[in-house]
Amino acid sequence: MKYWVALIFIASGCNLAKAQDIKPFGAVPTPAQLRWQSLQMIAIVHFGLNTFTHQEWGYGDVPPNIFQPQHFDAMQIVRAAKAAGIRGIILVAKHHDGFCLWPTKTTDYNIAASSWMNGKGDVVRAFADACREAQLAFGVYCSPWDRHSGDYGSYRYVELYRQQWKELATRYGPLFECWFDGANGGTGYYGGARENRVIDRSHYYGWDTTWAMIRQLQPGAVIFSDVGPDVRWVGNENGYAADSTWETFTPESPDANYPAPGHVQTQYLPYGTRMGKYWMPAECDVPLRPGWFYHPQDEGKQKTPEQLWEIYVHSVGRAGVMNLGLAPTPEGLLDTQDVQILQAFGEILRQTFAHNLASTAHLVANNIRAADTRRYGIAHLINKSDSLFWATDDSVSEAVLTLYWRRPQQFNLIQLKEYIRYGQRIDVVIVEIRTPQGWNTVATVHGIGANRLIELPDEVKTNALRIRMKPLSVSNMLPTGMFLNKIGVYRHVSISLPAHS
Repeated sequence: MKYWVALIFIASGCNLAKAQDIKPFGAVPTPAQLRWQSLQMIAIVHFGLNTFTHQEWGYGDVPPNIFQPQHFDAMQIVRAAKAAGIRGIILVAKHHDGFCLWPTKTTDYNIAASSWMNGKGDVVRAFADACREAQLAFGVYCSPWDRHSGDYGSYRYVELYRQQWKELATRYGPLFECWFDGANGGTGYYGGARENRVIDRSHYYGWDTTWAMIRQLQPGAVIFSDVGPDVRWVGNENGYAADSTWETFTPESPDANYPAPGHVQTQYLPYGTRMGKYWMPAECDVPLRPGWFYHPQDEGKQKTPEQLWEIYVHSVGRAGVMNLGLAPTPEGLLDTQDVQILQAFGEILRQTFAHNLASTAHLVANNIRAADTRRYGIAHLINKSDSLFWATDDSVSEAVLTLYWRRPQQFNLIQLKEYIRYGQRIDVVIVEIRTPQGWNTVATVHGIGANRLIELPDEVKTNALRIRMKPLSVSNMLPTGMFLNKIGVYRHVSISLPAHS
């Protein structure tokens, strides 16, 4: 598949061999993280017993036979997601109610207990196959909290939970992401024992053991939770990363305990940690509807294509990955209005990024590393290859890139991509346009990372654009040089849907 070919190319390190004089700065991404970040937009699909009971968090006491999606079509959902520009799907294979969407050997509270498809259904298989056919990456979420299992709270459950992950990691082909959250412990059905069970979130699950197993079975997958280890939660469900977003992060626990999912200082998650200990970019999750599961009363309350665009700018445009929640109906399909919104949003992206004005400009840089234009020249900034980049010498304290056009251009969006294989190095970015009165600053931001979108307050018209960049620096250390992979200059296109009747 295309994304596995890209992973092999990244892992080969062919470009690193060409640039042996460049040393990594701080934490750097793994091949799996690079591949994950290249997806930019993914979706998480919530579908299960809650779909039929109109709940968000099921109690674990609903009969499995309620699950009856008579027109279930995973491909319809996958195609609608792909039309929006989404490149990967995460399926909620088990939510907190404990109901498993695959025929697992670990519990009888699974899809085989429903008469749907004569007990032969496998929703995980259907999504894995649909994603493979549509050339989208596939991942899964399996809730650590299980409100149905009578074993929850004992080590026996931890063993069963790891077995569930083993099944998911060995039956359905390559996974691009394995998803965890911090929702664990509380009231539940627990095999008929209606009670509150509290666990030690820091130690109960033995995360190191569970994650080591996943790494062995799915070496190409990233592991997500609010403390990583590969991808961190952005800290909210609005899809917004902070304006100064760092791809590195040092997790901190609210007390002396070791940080674990659901047990971390969440106020720092939207920002990351400037020069943090780990490369741990943000995943920005947000549901298309008010809730994660389908509810009839939410009809007409979906986010509009323009609202999705704003979320895109504040997630993908802040070096994160946007994770959009999709909720199939009890029929097993996406609602028609949801499909139309996804299509319109995808059209906004296609039209906005269709023409890069930077490709028609004359580019000038104040420095090129070792004066080597072949390896580090500014022409690489408008090349579509991810392995080419413009680089400055280590001694440069300010990199200046200027774009000149023969005729004035109109735009309101600047895109910058840092060459992150050597770490995140660029601190301050100042955007200026030339006016009859001289250079005028129109935006100042902190941090670039894998992808930075700078949305200008107003559309501007000019024949020259200047980008000034300053590197991260550490006390008693010289600047480390700056590496930029792409520059884009665009005009945002707005698309509205007809009124929903």
